[in-house]
Formats: sequence, C-alpha cells, structure tokens
Amino acid sequence: MELDKWIDKGMDAVIIYGPKIIGAILIWIIGSWLIARLVRVAKRIMEKRDYEISLSKFLLNFLKYGLRIFLVIVVLGTLGVSTASFAAVIAAAGLAIGLALQGSLSNFAGGILLMIFKPVRVGDLIEAQGELGVVEEIQIFNTILNSPENKTIVIPNGALSNGNIVNYTKKGKLRVDLVIGVDYGSDLQRTREVLLEAINSHPKTLKEPAPTVAVSELADSSVNFVVRPWADSGDYWDVRFGCLERCKDALDAAGIEIPFPHRVQIQKQVQA
Repeated sequence: MELDKWIDKGMDAVIIYGPKIIGAILIWIIGSWLIARLVRVAKRIMEKRDYEISLSKFLLNFLKYGLRIFLVIVVLGTLGVSTASFAAVIAAAGLAIGLALQGSLSNFAGGILLMIFKPVRVGDLIEAQGELGVVEEIQIFNTILNSPENKTIVIPNGALSNGNIVNYTKKGKLRVDLVIGVDYGSDLQRTREVLLEAINSHPKTLKEPAPTVAVSELADSSVNFVVRPWADSGDYWDVRFGCLERCKDALDAAGIEIPFPHRVQIQKQVQA
C-alpha cells in the first residue's frame, strides 16, 4: 500500500514536472547551439571589418557569456523557478558596479569607440588633449603615445574619444609650412626662384602636390615668403629642418639678405 502511494506520487511528479524538464533541456540545447552560431557570425563580421584583436575578443566573450546568462534565466523560468528576484539582484549589482566604476566605464566605452571607428591607429602621429606623439598602443582604458622627446604619454580613452584629435598621418602626406623673410631691396622673382630650387633639391620633398613659394606679408622689416613643400608623413621633420637649412644656404649664396637686428658699435677716439 505504501509502495503504491509512492508510485502515485512519482507519476504525479513526472506528469507535472516531466514536460518542464524536457522543455528546459530542449531550450538549453537549442539555445547553446544558437549562441555558438551567433558568436561565430559575430567573429566573422569583426574579422571582415578589421576590428582590433583585443576589442574583438572582449566583445565576443561579452556576447557569449551575456547570452548564456540570459539562457540560464530562461531555463530556470521554464522549470518554474521565480526569476524576478534573480534579475533584480543582477540589476542592483550592475548599478552598484557602474556607480563605483563610473570613470573607468567612461574610459572603457571610449576605448571601444576608438577601436570601432578608428580615428587613430598604432603608428599614427596625433595631437590630442594638448599632447603630440606617435600612438604606441590603444588599450581598453588608455591610449599610449610616444612624444618627439621620447616621453611616454598616457591619455584616458574617455577624454580622447570626446575631444579633438589631429591626425597627421591618416592622409599619408603633410604640408610643411615655413615663413622666410628677406630684405625689402631683394628681387622678389629671383628670391622665389632661389627658395623654390632650394626646397626641390631636398631628396624627400614630394613633387606632387607641387610646393608653394609666395609673398605672404609686407612686414615691418622684411618681405615674408611662405615656403610650403610637401612630404610623406614619416619624413615631415626631415623635410622641415632640411629645407630651412637649404633655404638659408641658398639665399646666402645668391646674395639675398635675411633681415635681422644689427648692433653698430661706435668707437670714440680720445685724443690726448
């Protein structure tokens, strides 16, 4: 008699919980297959769009584990477990963590934006947040620059992604802007020819776009020329410094004076 009672209870449990258990198992199997499929599709999309490796790995893990947590909640709900309190605990924990890490989360979001939209890449010469340097590494929270003085500059990604960025490398070519003044008595056409020949003689000056040499200002003590050669972004400093030196030497060789303050020394002879 007692055995029959336990058998009846077992049958009732099977009738009540059996479909739920079978449904939960099916949901878990199908859900796991869909998650794996979605992760693979997302990975292929990121590879085609050339996402940064660190970003793609993080996003794929975030997607995979986020979907798995959602799947667990669905399975528990199918088994009849109340998930309302469970979801409330997760939401409260997320809010507390978000408030505690507000600044870090801003930098994290900025890092994701930089990696997705790619306003800068490793190796680019940029100016941002009042700093100038070559991008050495784009991390999740910070971007590392190397300055011309070989200083390491760390810029938070939140500030970098929300501020102005001047990328000197992205276009591949840079215009070098020089201003050179000559004496008012100089022959302007001859001066232009001398300056143009000087910058064209530099081996790293580009022929296209063509350089520009033109009168820009009639200053107080000089006629100022803008001298604008073009260079590959990696040769910018070589062209700038080299063209300045060549222009000075060429003007001296042509007898064209560059005005500068003169100090005249007057000697008085005192006769005894």
